[in-house]
Amino acid sequence: MNSEEIQNSLPNRQAGKFKIGGATLNQTPIDWNNNTTNILQAIEIAKAEKVDILCLPELTITSYGCEDLFLSDWLSQKAFEELQKIQPYCTHITVCVGLPIRFNNITYNGAAVIHHTRLLGITLKQNLARDGIHYEPRWFNPWEPGKVTTLTINQTTFEVGDLIYEVNGIKFGFEICEDAWRSNRSGISLCDRGANLILNPSASHFAIGKSLDREKIVVDGSRQLNCAYVYVNLLGNESGRIIYDGDIIIAQHGKLLAVNERLCFKRVDLLACEINFLNPSASQSIPLSDGKEENEELARAASLALFDYLRKSKAKGYVLSLSGGADSALCAVLVSEMVKRATMEMGHRQFCNSFGINFTDDWREIVGQLLTCAYQGTKNSSTLTFQAAKQLAESIGALFHHWLLDEEIVSYTQKVEKALDQKLSWATDDITLQNIQARSRSPVIWMLANIKHAILLTTSNRSEGAVGYATMDGDTSGSLAPIAGLSKTFILQWLKWAEKNLGHDGLHAVNNLQPTAELRPSDRNQTDESDLMPYAVLNEIERLAIQERKSPKEVYAAMSSGIYAQEQIKTWIKKFFKLWSANQWKRERLAPSFHLDDLNVDPRSWCRFPILSGSFEDELSQL
Repeated sequence: MNSEEIQNSLPNRQAGKFKIGGATLNQTPIDWNNNTTNILQAIEIAKAEKVDILCLPELTITSYGCEDLFLSDWLSQKAFEELQKIQPYCTHITVCVGLPIRFNNITYNGAAVIHHTRLLGITLKQNLARDGIHYEPRWFNPWEPGKVTTLTINQTTFEVGDLIYEVNGIKFGFEICEDAWRSNRSGISLCDRGANLILNPSASHFAIGKSLDREKIVVDGSRQLNCAYVYVNLLGNESGRIIYDGDIIIAQHGKLLAVNERLCFKRVDLLACEINFLNPSASQSIPLSDGKEENEELARAASLALFDYLRKSKAKGYVLSLSGGADSALCAVLVSEMVKRATMEMGHRQFCNSFGINFTDDWREIVGQLLTCAYQGTKNSSTLTFQAAKQLAESIGALFHHWLLDEEIVSYTQKVEKALDQKLSWATDDITLQNIQARSRSPVIWMLANIKHAILLTTSNRSEGAVGYATMDGDTSGSLAPIAGLSKTFILQWLKWAEKNLGHDGLHAVNNLQPTAELRPSDRNQTDESDLMPYAVLNEIERLAIQERKSPKEVYAAMSSGIYAQEQIKTWIKKFFKLWSANQWKRERLAPSFHLDDLNVDPRSWCRFPILSGSFEDELSQL
């Protein structure tokens, strides 16, 4: 799509040498002011750095997580109006901006190209993500490869579809996120038509280790397509559950040229480098700076997610029932890591101003203003867990309360005993007596959260969510479940890593306790693994059954018995599938959770399952 008069309006570049960049943005669904402001800031930064072509993430204008709003006419219309507001700022630069386009009652996922204030066209996404957390076919239709049509919106006429653009002799096109993950990737056709630059605006969710996969796709793609390749992801906790790491990756002809430092607390982060299209060996190569170690990656992702959730929800802080166990300890430590990392990057004053709290340059004092913890004991609680909770709270500066709930538990129990005219006992009413303790904690901690206008964190983890090892309206009470996407084995090893590598000495007591709900009398020696099965076994069954979607018989065939007898493995497989089937209703009621791993049991973001089913009876009988 040549336009000689526009090309001549830009400064002449050294032959074949252009500065190509991407900017990751922290956007929010239909937060028009925030989103457009971030876009304009990215453009100004890029112009100051003399970037020739700037790529912004997928669906930048609306943000990616609008869900069923994408099916409305007004959303796409408003997005186009915002695009027109952006155009005048794009002088002497080419800017690529993502937005939905709706015509003929169908919505498409588009990437618009603005060149020196003029809209050259909008490329439409050809391959829609439909697995894992993605439901794109619900909102968008895929565009047919090779097809181009003309639209007129707000008195502006332009082409849409499968387009090639040419600016100052550089031919480029788009693979929009999923377009690059398919074997029939759209970049093949683009490069066959002469493109020497592929831009990939993405909204690719964070998962531990996933950035390495993206780098491979970008580098291998640049080699396969014999081109320069720029990948740009969204940034931050965009809409509640999904975290975007802000990955920017630049490669050319199979060589990784540059990556940014992901998971930052900025609203806008830009990375650009000089690319020589005539002599690729002379292209600029920027030293790589982003770490990929999985424990550090989790700390960074959860910190950013908690920061954005608090900021965007406009809450006044977090409240947590701190039991002295691993799960609640992880939640507390992650809030403290959020404060430590954000203040280090942003500065203490800017951080405090962001949340309207009193300025201090002591991160622990900031934690004390944002995190309130309470140890809610019963006669079945131990001094070990109380001391573990107290020491941890003090070590990170959290406000710490403690109280006993035995009076409330006795009151509830006596009311039911009187109504039924029978005494409850551990021999006949074990689950009932466990649950009333967990549920008695809920009203008090909710009161604390309400008074403080704070977000109540629930401490559910993925392993226990899979088998329903949780009390609804008890330990599941809360409005955010930050660790519900993590397995118990990962949590336990992460806490030990954090004690050693992040300086969290307050975790020492927690790390020396065996996981237990502490709901039965102490003489019953309750532990989580004795109630369920070894967590390592549970994780392996969960991976095979849920992530790999294997039947009970296939799970058994795939498992190595190791130190366990085959009949014991069969017993645990049966137990897992029965508990999984019986407890979908619990998973449906879990608080929103962060997606941190590519296995999740959250029915809103990864795995859907019927609430009522045949419970795998025939399949289990085959064992």
